[in-house]
Amino acid sequence: MARRIAAGAAYGGGSIGLLGAAAVGLVLAEVQLAKRTVGGGRAPVPPRGDGLYGLAFGRENPLHLGLLGDSTAAGQGVRRAGQTPGALLASGLAAVAERPVEVRNIALPGAQSDDLERQVTQLLADRSRTPDVCVIMIGANDVTHRMPPTESVRYLAAAVRRLRTAGAEVVVGTCPDLGTIEPVYQPLRWMARRVSRQLAAAQTIVVVEQGGRTVSLGDLLGPEFAANPREMFGVDSYHPSAEGYATAAMAMLPTLCAVLGLWPETDVLDADRDEGMLPVARAAATAAAEAGTEVTGARAPWALLKHRRRRRLPPAAETSPAAPHVEPARGHAGPTN
Repeated sequence: MARRIAAGAAYGGGSIGLLGAAAVGLVLAEVQLAKRTVGGGRAPVPPRGDGLYGLAFGRENPLHLGLLGDSTAAGQGVRRAGQTPGALLASGLAAVAERPVEVRNIALPGAQSDDLERQVTQLLADRSRTPDVCVIMIGANDVTHRMPPTESVRYLAAAVRRLRTAGAEVVVGTCPDLGTIEPVYQPLRWMARRVSRQLAAAQTIVVVEQGGRTVSLGDLLGPEFAANPREMFGVDSYHPSAEGYATAAMAMLPTLCAVLGLWPETDVLDADRDEGMLPVARAAATAAAEAGTEVTGARAPWALLKHRRRRRLPPAAETSPAAPHVEPARGHAGPTN
């Protein structure tokens, strides 16, 4: 199904669905109900996480990191800039690269994949600050708003292609598992999981074809949410908390470092960690079913499936010496609701 969705996007098709319209409508209704009933809080406007991290390494020659996507990329659900995904990833990159990292976060809460064109245009408008690497986190709103999956992945492929053409490396955190949202009950929980995984797999196929890499977010936070809901959910009981975002950042940081040639680990595939070279569609499906899995292209039609070792990230404000301070960026409009 993921291959069909990706093929439909490539050839302009728009009629391929993940599930029947009635089933998707039920999933949508349940997710919207969950958002209203799981908690009474309201997520605050995402804090401005733009700026320069890793000042202990100076201010010259920074790496440029761009964040695009929806509320998850923006960091909705936390109140401190240092708790956002961009700040956490920048702190980790600074520590590994021993260079400052400048963050520009263009992500917009509520965004769907059709907003990526605008976001990419905004990010690339300043040619003096072309990003070295971009992180895209998108897909959940496409599912809940019933965007045709072929359209969803077509927009994503176009965004990755533009960024790669501009010289940026791209890492995409694929669609999260909506089956982890409470209280979405069976059988709709299974249906939401299936929809999410199919879209995530299709995203992986088109991203790899455009020269990017993906990291499956899937149900990465599911076990943590189930075991520690007060710690893992934000004040609205829907978006991740600071601990939740740190968990996601830990999964993505090794891939960011690897794509920039910074990660000290060997790229030799480890059979004991179920790593290997697979046809891209099979790698995409496998990654969608196992959160934290990286997929990167090899020689077509093959892709590398990796489970990189994670290193725990302290909050950005507490990281030393990588990012003891954050210097606010000037002249840049951050995300808005």
